[in-house]
Amino acid sequence: MNDTATKTKSCAACAYWDSADNSNGNCRRSSPQSVVFEVSSEKMIQTVFPITSATDWCGEYKNK
Repeated sequence: MNDTATKTKSCAACAYWDSADNSNGNCRRSSPQSVVFEVSSEKMIQTVFPITSATDWCGEYKNK
């Protein structure tokens, strides 16, 4: 993919992207994923959508 296509088909221009601010957001192409982490020796589980940059891109781009 050339630079122009990458800029045009970035996360910021994708129908699946939910902007949190001008430079970051959540990819909502798939369901949220479970993440396990430990806080003070207690295991916690949280479900999250992947956080992406507005300039990121992938092969699943969809026009808004």
